[in-house]
Amino acid sequence: MIVSVTAAPAGAQRSSSDPLWRALAVFRFASVGYTALRVGAIDRAGYSRPDWAWAVIAVMAAWTVGTTFAYARPDRRTKLLLGVDLAVTVGLLLSSVLLQYPNATAHGALPVTATWIGGPVLAWGIRYGRRAGAIAALIVASSGFLVQPGAAFSAALNGAVLLLLAGVTVGHVARLAAEVEAERQHVTEVEAASRERERLARDIHDSVLQVLALVQRRGAEAGGAAAELGRLAGQQEVALRALVRGGLGSGTDGGDVDLRAVVLPAQTDRVTVSVPAQAVLLKKTAADELASAMRAALDNVRRHCGAGTRAWVLVEDEQDLIRVTIRDDGPGIPDGRLAEAAATGRLGVSHSISGRLRDLGGSATISSVPGEGTEVELRLPRGAGIPVASSPGTA
Repeated sequence: MIVSVTAAPAGAQRSSSDPLWRALAVFRFASVGYTALRVGAIDRAGYSRPDWAWAVIAVMAAWTVGTTFAYARPDRRTKLLLGVDLAVTVGLLLSSVLLQYPNATAHGALPVTATWIGGPVLAWGIRYGRRAGAIAALIVASSGFLVQPGAAFSAALNGAVLLLLAGVTVGHVARLAAEVEAERQHVTEVEAASRERERLARDIHDSVLQVLALVQRRGAEAGGAAAELGRLAGQQEVALRALVRGGLGSGTDGGDVDLRAVVLPAQTDRVTVSVPAQAVLLKKTAADELASAMRAALDNVRRHCGAGTRAWVLVEDEQDLIRVTIRDDGPGIPDGRLAEAAATGRLGVSHSISGRLRDLGGSATISSVPGEGTEVELRLPRGAGIPVASSPGTA
C-alpha cells in the first residue's frame, strides 16, 4: 500500500510554533511602543541625547518590522538571521551608555531599549529550544550589566533572571508543541493507512479471495491435476488474508512485530516451519522483507522441484543476528544455473532473495548440491536499517 502525501510549497508549511512567532511579533511591537512612552514621558529627563534616543527607537521599529516579515517564513528562521537579530539588539542596548546621563541608571532608568531586548531571546528559544534560549539570555544579560553597573547592578540582575526564565520557559514550550505536533501527525498517518487498508481488504475480499476460494473448492471436487491447482490456490488465499490483516504481527509502541507470526502462515502439508518459543521482534518493514525473501525461496521450490518435494524453514534468534534457513529435498541447482537465470533476466534469486537482504543490511547464502537439495540461509543483523528498495521477482 502506498499513501501519497502532497507537500506544501516551500515556506508555506505550517508548524506548531507559528502561534509563538506571531506572539513574538506582538511582543516586539508592544515593546517598541513602551520604549517610546518611556523616552517621551516617563524617563525623558534621563537622556543626554534624546534626539539620538529617538533615532534608536526608529531603528528598533524598522528592525521589528523586518524581523516580523522574515520570521513569518519557516525557511528564513536560520541561525544567521537569529544571530544578526541578537547582535543588533545587543548593539542597541549598549547605545544606552551614550544616550543616557551617567547617573540615570542609578535612579532606576531602564536602558533605551527597555523590554525590547527580550525579542531575540524568545526567538532563539522558539526556534532551537530552551538551551539556545538560555544562551541568548546570558548574552543579552551580560550586555545589560555593562549598561547598568554599580548601584543599578541589582536591577540588571533581576532583568537577567527574567530573561533567563523567559528563554528557558518559551524554549521548553516550543519543544513540547513540536513533539505534540509530531505525535498528532503520526496518529493521522496511522489512521489514514488503517482506512486505506480496510478499503483494500473489502475490495480484495469481494474479488480475489472469493475467486481463490472458488478455485480451491472446484479443484478439490475435480481431483487430479486440478486438485493440486486448488491446493495452491488455497495457500495463496491464506497468504493473501494474512497480508490484508497486516502480516498477522502485533505491533508494539516501537513499531516491532513478532517475526514468528509473519512466517508461520507459510506452513503447509509440504512446508514445515520451526520457530523459537520466545517472540522474535523486528521492525515491521524488516520483518516483512525477510518473510518475503523466505516466500520467494519457497516459491522457487514449488516452481522448480518435483511435486513431492518437501521444504523446512528454521528461524533462529541469536544474540546479534536473526537467521532464517530454508532447506528442501529437491534435485538441487545445477552448476551455473543461477548465473544463467540472471543473465536471461530471471532475477528471482538475485532480487527477491539476495537483493532484499542486501537492502536490509543483511546477506543471503545459497548452497546446493545436485541431487541433494538446496539450502538458502538468510542472515539479518539486529538493528539493521529499513530497506531502500526491493525488487520482487521469481527465478
